[in-house]
Amino acid sequence: MATESADGMSSHMRGLTVTTITAIAGIAAAFVSNAVASGATDTLALVVVLAAIFVQLPLLRGIGILDDDFSGKDYLYISFMTFALWFVSWGILLTAGA
Repeated sequence: MATESADGMSSHMRGLTVTTITAIAGIAAAFVSNAVASGATDTLALVVVLAAIFVQLPLLRGIGILDDDFSGKDYLYISFMTFALWFVSWGILLTAGA
């Protein structure tokens, strides 16, 4: 579009990309937690979700989304969305006995 900068994404595409990556990371972390953790009280599952959160930061920087405009609110959004999707997905997997 004419109002976009030549080298960056629109704010809509940027938000959509961040939301998609955090959702996929959260669901993937749930499956990994289900595979490596022995149950709901195993703290290894928390290590998995924390790793999923921290892996996203270099990924977002690599695709050009994480720049100087990112604030603490954006980091909190990434962390919360990943944790929320992990929590719900892993809860479903634990309940289903998968």
